Amino acid sequence: MSAPLAERIRPKSLEDYISQQHLVGKNGILTNHIKQGIIPSLILWGPPGIGKTTLANIIATASKRPFYTLSAISSGVKDVREVIEKAKKSGGLFTQKNPILFIDEIHRFSKSQQDSLLGAVEKGWVTLVGATTENPSFEVIPALLSRCQVYILNSFDKEDLISLLNRAIKKDEILASKKIKLVETDALLQISGGDARKLLNIFELLVANEDEIEITNKLVLEKVQNNTTRYDKTGEQHYDIISAFIKSIRGSDPNAAVYWLARMIEGGEDVKFIARRLLISASEDIGNANPTALILANNTFQAVSVIGNPESRIILSQCAVYLANSPKSNASYMAIGKAQELVRKTGDLSIPLHLRNAPTKLMKDLNYGKDYLYAHNYDTNFVNQEYLPDEITNTKLYEPGNNTRENNFRELLKKRWNKKYDY
Repeated sequence: MSAPLAERIRPKSLEDYISQQHLVGKNGILTNHIKQGIIPSLILWGPPGIGKTTLANIIATASKRPFYTLSAISSGVKDVREVIEKAKKSGGLFTQKNPILFIDEIHRFSKSQQDSLLGAVEKGWVTLVGATTENPSFEVIPALLSRCQVYILNSFDKEDLISLLNRAIKKDEILASKKIKLVETDALLQISGGDARKLLNIFELLVANEDEIEITNKLVLEKVQNNTTRYDKTGEQHYDIISAFIKSIRGSDPNAAVYWLARMIEGGEDVKFIARRLLISASEDIGNANPTALILANNTFQAVSVIGNPESRIILSQCAVYLANSPKSNASYMAIGKAQELVRKTGDLSIPLHLRNAPTKLMKDLNYGKDYLYAHNYDTNFVNQEYLPDEITNTKLYEPGNNTRENNFRELLKKRWNKKYDY
C-alpha cells in the first residue's frame, strides 16, 4: 500500500522546503546554523500542518546528526530517559555533533517530563528540537525554555499552498501519471484551513480514482465531507471558534459567548487556553471602562489552573458572561499601539535631564534629576511639568473611551493639563 501523499512529497532538504524564508532561506537563521555546524536546542512554534516535523528531520539530515523522536502524547519520563541514554551512546561517535532529540507537541509534556530533559540539554548529550502549536512561554517550563531558541513558523499563504499542490502534481510519481488541472482552488484552500497536511489529504481523496480531473470549487464542495460541527482543537476550528468567542464578548453578547464557550469545552479545548484569551479580552476590549474585569479574568485563570475539568466550565462561564456585560473600551490598547508606532518612527529620543536617575555624584554634577518636581509635594499630588522628550512634547497618545469611568478620566486630564494634550 502506498504511503499518503503528504509523506511521499515530504521535503528532504532546505531547498525543497516551502515558505519560512526567514528561517530556511539563503540567509535564514537555521540555514546559517547548519552551515556553521552549530545547532542550538530550539522550539519550533507554529500552527498545525506547517512542517515542523519535516523541518526537524531536515535539520538532522543536513547537519548529519543521529535523530531520535518522541511524541508527548504517548511518552512518559521513562521513555525520555531511555532515549537520552541511547542518544548519549550514539553521540560518542560524532565529534561536536550531539544527537537531535525531536519532541512533537512538547506543550503536552508535564513539568516532570520536561524536567527530565534538563540535564541532557545542559550537558549537551542531546540537542532538543521541540514542536508546539501553543505559545511556549506558557507551556514550556522556564528552565528549559531559557536553554532553547524559539523560532516562529508562519502560516502558509495562498501562494505557498498552491505551490505545494503544483509540486505534488509534478513530482509525485502517482499523480504525475494523471491529467490533473487546477481550475479553482478557493474551496480546497478554505476547507484545509491553511493546514498543508490536511490540504494534501483532501487533494489525494479527490484525485484517487481519477485518471483525468479538473479541480473546481463545485467539485470540492460536492465530494469533500466538511463536518463543520466537529471541533478540531489543533486545526481551523480551534482558531475560528476562539475568534467567534472573543468577538461575541467584544460585541456584548453573553448568549453567543457561552455558546462558543460550550463548543470549546465539549471539544476538549484546554481550559487554560480559554482563560488566557479571556485575560487578553479583559484588557484589550474592556480596559479602564471596568478595570475589575482584568482582576476577575486573572482570578479565573488562576482558578481553572487549580481546579481543572469539569468544574472549570462554571468559572469560565461566569467570567465570559461578566466580560460580555461589561462596558467596553479599547483606549489603552490603541494608546500602546500609537506609542509603539511613534517609537519606531522617532527612535531613542533623549530622556529629559530632570527625569533621569542620579544615583552617583557625577550624574548629579551633570544635572541628572535637577529641577524635577516631586508631585506629592503639591496640592492634589499633581504639578505641571514635561514628561516627554522635547521632540514629541504635547503628543497625545491616550484618548479616553466614551464610558462613565473614562469620561471622568477625560475631565480630570482636561483640568490637570489644560490645553497641553487637547482633552
